Amino acid sequence: MSYLPLVGLPADTYESHGFLYHSIGDKYVRAVAEAALCTPVMIPSMIDALEIDALLDHFDGILVTGAVSNVHPPHYGETPSAAYEPYDHARDATTLKLIERVIARGMPLFCICRGFQELNVVMGGTLETELQDIEGRLDHRAPVHDDVDVRYAPSHAINIRPGGMLEKMLGKRETMVNSIHRQGIKRLAPGLAVEATAPDGIIEAVSVRDAKTFAFGTQWHPEFKALHNPDSMKLFSAFGEAVRAYARKRSAPAKQIA
Repeated sequence: MSYLPLVGLPADTYESHGFLYHSIGDKYVRAVAEAALCTPVMIPSMIDALEIDALLDHFDGILVTGAVSNVHPPHYGETPSAAYEPYDHARDATTLKLIERVIARGMPLFCICRGFQELNVVMGGTLETELQDIEGRLDHRAPVHDDVDVRYAPSHAINIRPGGMLEKMLGKRETMVNSIHRQGIKRLAPGLAVEATAPDGIIEAVSVRDAKTFAFGTQWHPEFKALHNPDSMKLFSAFGEAVRAYARKRSAPAKQIA
């Protein structure tokens, strides 16, 4: 293949001085470029101006990032609250539709943190917010610290499901992960399989049942300094291989019907 396949990353939005901006954290695009060995391309969160299927025709995989914002509760049947803010309605409108179409197409999909939660919502699951206030739950928020290495340091173990997709990628049944979230899966979507859980039972990784290719999500952040984390490298390498396989299939000449 003479080119690096394209991976789309839907953007967050924020307002400043009366203008709306679209953005993606460097750690995500860097992980796609340096760990998955693909070309990252931002997808603006402007569903009113995008034709999703025409857009996806140009991509070989999609990575849905984490974010400061939470998924708006009405998308999973709950009442919005100021305690659950901030929200990003433009992102919700774009990513929820995008994930649905990516799965239907059988494209490689990697969902991280907020993206992991969006995947569960798209597939019919629900979320719970402010985990640190719920009896029996760990505080899954990052420590308050100026040093990002401290905020993103491994903070708890996960138990990996025997025989699952994650065990096959990592080759083990337990590892340490970082934890930087307030929201988690409450009711697992019927189309998802649990791949790993935290000590308090919070779901930390899922795969899409009967997926045609790599369709996987993590609640933690494997993109952070991915090149220096063997687990992260295995995840992004598997995603990159799936993206390249999809690109080869997409570019192969169609068989002529006799």
